[in-house]
Order: sequence, then structure tokens, then C-alpha cells
Amino acid sequence: MNYLLQPKKYQSLMADEGSKAIMDKTIAFFENMGKERLLDDYNKKIWYREFVDFIARERIFFKLLTPKQYAGGDPDARWDTARNAEYSEILAFYGLGYWYCFQVTILGLGPIWMSPNENAKRRAAQLLKGGAIFAFGLSERTHGADIYSVETTLTPKGDGTFLANGEKYYIGNGNEAEMVSTLGKVKDGTDDYTFFSTNYRHKAYELKKNVISHQEYVSNFALHDYPITEDDILSRGPHAWDSALNTVNIGKFNIGPASIGIAEHCFYEAITHASNRILYGVKVTDMPHVRKNFMDAWLRLVAMKMYQRRSTDYFRGANENDRRYLLYNPTSKMKVTLQSEEVVNLLWDVIAAKGFEKDTIFHMAAADVRGPSKLEGTVHVNVQLIRKFMKNYFFTPAEYAQVTPDFSLKDDSFLFNQGPTKGLGKVQFHDYKPVFEANKGLPNVATFIKQIEIFKEILEKAGPDKAQDMDPSWSLPVGEMFSIVVYGQLILEQAKFDKLDADVLNQIFDFMVRDFANFALQIYGNHSSKDEQREYCTKIMLIKAVPAPEQYNKVWEKYVSVLNGEYAMSE
Repeated sequence: MNYLLQPKKYQSLMADEGSKAIMDKTIAFFENMGKERLLDDYNKKIWYREFVDFIARERIFFKLLTPKQYAGGDPDARWDTARNAEYSEILAFYGLGYWYCFQVTILGLGPIWMSPNENAKRRAAQLLKGGAIFAFGLSERTHGADIYSVETTLTPKGDGTFLANGEKYYIGNGNEAEMVSTLGKVKDGTDDYTFFSTNYRHKAYELKKNVISHQEYVSNFALHDYPITEDDILSRGPHAWDSALNTVNIGKFNIGPASIGIAEHCFYEAITHASNRILYGVKVTDMPHVRKNFMDAWLRLVAMKMYQRRSTDYFRGANENDRRYLLYNPTSKMKVTLQSEEVVNLLWDVIAAKGFEKDTIFHMAAADVRGPSKLEGTVHVNVQLIRKFMKNYFFTPAEYAQVTPDFSLKDDSFLFNQGPTKGLGKVQFHDYKPVFEANKGLPNVATFIKQIEIFKEILEKAGPDKAQDMDPSWSLPVGEMFSIVVYGQLILEQAKFDKLDADVLNQIFDFMVRDFANFALQIYGNHSSKDEQREYCTKIMLIKAVPAPEQYNKVWEKYVSVLNGEYAMSE
């Protein structure tokens, strides 16, 4: 069985024919374009005009990103997080730029679908049907995404209309977005936050430049007395503030699948290259360190896919009484993206100079894979965010009905009605322990349980003081260790649904035990750590993964080595 995305043998997770057609047509588009043309466009930094025309012609963004209520009866249209995640993985498999066009359209639509402005929603639906792309005009050059400091203004004219002025920076799709959801402040004495819609075609919209050197267009644009009517206002006051943060919540979740897609394509190229080379009279993949890198990379990829799949169920099942997604989402954002970087690093250490060659997907991916972890909040921001949930997660579990895999053909409507962005400390989680206990027959799961118990003791008996808590060099490793527990929990939950081979699952927890110990070492080595804290860290570090050479070789032979030649993009 191949757990990785294989475009030429693709089987969608979706049950409906309309969704399958979207995936199949998109794969066919890229395979017909071919690797040579795709890479030539990338290397020459050519805007993906043909892709934008393709998604317009097939109405793909309309089907994927229009809630049923505004879709005019189209049976294939809905906002379905599971489907969007699957599509994100496919797009990024062929190139992060194509995914980015989709991603920033999602962000641009967030404040619109959250808006009480029905005219704007109907306009967005019609534009999507016509093939439009969208943009999210939040960031500004001098302070990035610090929305407290937004300088763009909306000034009343006295006749019920406004003039917008200001400059936006880092705005993807800003070169062709028919609706740019733009954040500013109302200069009427209230300084209310507001989202309003602008259009790149308007004479008062100055497209200044692409701020990056890439085929993506990440724009810098300025508004010069841009006329705004009530019809253009999407939200105002606390609703606008919440719309900004809640939109990021939605967009953030698609970054994990993109990171997975990038790494999967790299894996195919790397293992096919290495498996067909002999150096110093030895087949490269018979070299122990090479095999180790491939095993680690493949296991990490499978774990990434399992975590992302399971967290999707919680995202789709979210409601005002179940906000567990607020932990699982940033964990995806920081954990899956960093794991994709680690996968590419492991593979690059094997293929070495080959990874620089301009006719490989790898050289493109190696340049782009560092990007996702910096989008929609850096790793630091997301680690610090998940730490807010740590106390309730470990010490005050709550009862919830079991969340089952969700591939229903419904809108994930709660995402546009998430409510105020506060109260994170009140979010509770189901007890993580039962799923670990159910799998403790696997040696490395049992080993990981021991590490978790010591980690909980640190939090209870030797937790950070105020200075350590405020020091990212101390608090970040703590957050990383917490994230590995959450990661492991959802992987185990998904393993049950997938009936994952126990040998694979045990090997996944081999690297997780090692990773957990590594972050304990970071705390141990921190100059501000106290002796008692170091004692606990030492206990964690001395717990080693349980070796299983026969199992290791079995997984290699059954799942990993057989990927040699399994997929190559059409030339």
C-alpha cells in the first residue's frame, strides 16, 4: 500500500462525483502541462495565467469556496474543509505558487462570508462563478500583520460614502483580485476597525509592485481616495476585528496539507534517484545512513498525513460548544509545516547536489518549503498560542461525543460564525490518555507514555517561573513538547480508522520519542533552567526508543523501498 499521494493512481477521499472530477481535472491539467513546462515557468517566474484560466473555465474555486446558500443550486458547490485540504495537497504537490493562489483567495473570502452584507456575498458568488480570484488586504509594510497598528483609513465624506487611503504590503493575488477584503480604521472619531472591499481595476487602486521574486504575485498596492459605499463595507467594530482573526483560523488550516504535498513530490524524486545509483560499489539505498533518512522521512510524512486528516474532522465538527479545533489548528500549522522542512532536509542530505538541478521538482520545493511555516503566524506565534491550552488539556479533560470521520457533503458553516476571538483558556478537550493506553502494547507508544508522564510532572512540580514563561528560548521547547503529545494523540485516533499497520505505527513513535527527548535537551541546556527542571529533563532524555531491527527492515521493504519508480511527473 502507498500512503503517499500518487497522481497517476489517484483516489479521492471524496465520495461524490463532482469532487472527484475537480481533483482529476486538476491533476490532468498539471500532467498535461508537464514537468519541463512547469519548471520553466517557475524558473522564469511567470505568472500562472493558464492555471487561473483553467480554474475559471472549470469553475473550480466557485465549487470549492462558495457556500451552498449562495451557489444558485449548483450541486457541487460547498465550503468543505476536508475537500479544500485535499485540493491544497494536490496543488502544492505540483507547486506552492498554485496553492498560494488558492490560499489567498480563501483568505480574501473569509471576511466576505463572515459579513452581514448580503449584497457583497452575492457579488462574491457571481465573481467566483466567473472565475475570479480574491485577496486579503490586511498586512502593511511597517508592521506586517500587527492589526493593532493598521494605518489604512476610511474617511466619511458626509453623504454616507467614504474615501479609503493607505498602503498594503504582502498581499497575494493583489494584481488580479476582483474583491480585496481590505482592513482599515474609520476616521470618524471612533477608530473602529472595518473591512471593506476594493477592486484592482479601479483607478484609485495603485498596484505598485510584486514584493517577492517568484511566479506568485505578492503585491504592494496603495489606495488614493478610493471611493467606498455602504455596499462595500463588509464589517465594522469588533466584528471586523474578529473577522480578521477568524479568517486567519480558516486559512491557517490549509497550510499543513500544502506542506505535505510539497514533501511528497520530493520523496518520489529522491528515492527514485537514490535507488538507481551505485557509489563505491554499493547501492546507495543499502547504505545504513541513507536508508535511515528515507525511513525517517517516510514515517514523518505518513504521520503528517494522519494528523492532518484527523484534525480535519474536529475542524468540521466545531461548534460554539466544541472549539477543540483552536488547538489542533495551530498544532497543524507549526508541526506539520516544520515536519515537511525536516523531510526535505533528510532527503536533501541523501541526494545532495541533485537537489540543486533546475530540472527537478526538488530544487523548486527546497526553495519553497521554508515558506509555509512563516505564513498565517510564525512557528513562534503558534507555539505560544497552543500553550494557552496546555493546562486544560492535561489536567481538566471534558466529556465529548466521539468525533467520527466526516466526509459529508455539507458546508462548514460554523467557520463563518466562530464568534469573538477570546476565551481560549476556557476551551476543554477530551482525555488524551485512553487512546494512548489502547496502544501501549506497541513498545514505542509505551515509551512515549512514560515521557508524557514526566513532562506532566515538570508542569505540576517544576513549571516555569514568570521570567522563563516570558522567555521564548525556554517556553518554545515546552510548547513543542506539548505539541508532540497532541500530535501523537490524533495520529493514534486516525490509525484506528485507517487500520494502520502496527509496525508502521510503532516506528512512527520511534521518531517521536527521539524528538521529545531533543526538546527536553533544549530545556536542560537553557541557562535559566533550574536544577529540579534539569532533573526531569534528564529523565526524559534517558528514555530511549525501543529498537526493532526486524520491524524496521520489514517496513522498509514493504512500504518504502517499493516507492522507487512509483511516480514521475509527465515530462
